[in-house]
Amino acid sequence: MMKRSPFCLLLSLALLVGAIVAPPAQAHKPSDSYLTLRVDADQVDGQWDIALRDLDFAIGLDKNGDGQLTWDEIRGQHAAIAAYALEHLALSTARGACKVAVTEQLIDHHTDGAYNVMRFHAACPDPVATLTIGYHLFADIDPQHKGLLRMEHAGVTSTAIFDPDHASQALSMTAPDRLAQFGAYVKNGIWHIWIGYDHILFLLSLLLPAVLLGARGAPTSTLKESFIDVLKVVTAFTLAHSLTLTLASLSVISLPSRWVESAIAASVVLAALNNLFPLFRGRRPLAAFAFGLIHGFGFASVLIDLGLPQGALMMSLFGFNLGVEIGQLSIVAVFLPLAFVLRGTLFYRRLMTGGSALIALIAVVWLVERAFDLKVISA
Repeated sequence: MMKRSPFCLLLSLALLVGAIVAPPAQAHKPSDSYLTLRVDADQVDGQWDIALRDLDFAIGLDKNGDGQLTWDEIRGQHAAIAAYALEHLALSTARGACKVAVTEQLIDHHTDGAYNVMRFHAACPDPVATLTIGYHLFADIDPQHKGLLRMEHAGVTSTAIFDPDHASQALSMTAPDRLAQFGAYVKNGIWHIWIGYDHILFLLSLLLPAVLLGARGAPTSTLKESFIDVLKVVTAFTLAHSLTLTLASLSVISLPSRWVESAIAASVVLAALNNLFPLFRGRRPLAAFAFGLIHGFGFASVLIDLGLPQGALMMSLFGFNLGVEIGQLSIVAVFLPLAFVLRGTLFYRRLMTGGSALIALIAVVWLVERAFDLKVISA
């Protein structure tokens, strides 16, 4: 019986665990809410968009249990939604807490589904110079949830990202911390690629052959040869998704979310099948560029939903894209040395075929779910 080295086990886990644990219907879009605040003297007007699927999980909106949320069910839970949300949001100034009251609740659609739109008004004890925001929404049930803030004051837009590690932040009205805002979007971009299972599996599918570029798929003789191939693939993918991320975020090009998410799933299927059947025949960088154009639209969904004005958008866009690249390169940095060490083993060849087949199968499930709005596998 052939013994498997620790390297083998680590690589197999890196490829397969992420694929297996990926939530089928939500393989790309994480849980986010969108909080907009407009500050004028001691008054704050706000709008908070929270995904209905997240609220249903937290407080149970689907009272008849049929898996479908109706307007009557949602309207009947407006008081519960408002109470739950305001329990997890606190606004304050140097002189104390602001009194928050909900004024209206509506429904809106974002790129990943329906959201409850809660509008509110807050009266603060003094004119706001620094607004301290405490955000704890879903902290007890979803540690990966993030709150994306856009705050407007005197024509200046500030942004912030809330998560369990940054649940309380103080934002100045006169001197916004642009460096902190930039860093928040860099971190969000890194996190976005790390939990974007479809993006990861697409990239790994293209990288698996990088260490088998010899005659008839023989192992490569040098790390340099594999590195150059990986560099071509990653550069092509980066250029493509950066292009469409920018164009989509600036609203130059807009595509329906359902088309984009379905096309991303299809790209994963084709990239994985290429390792079983030579579909691209040595043109993997070209395929990475072509499919990367579609993946860029997927990356853009976070910034599009936030609705940032041009000034704040450019900074957030650059930071987010930089974070995506850092996250992507960290995956490559782990993958390439391990793959090169294992390239000549029978296990790697089996992983190449078996892992690619599993990736293709999972991506087919995503494709069916996204294209036909079905739930193939229950969570």
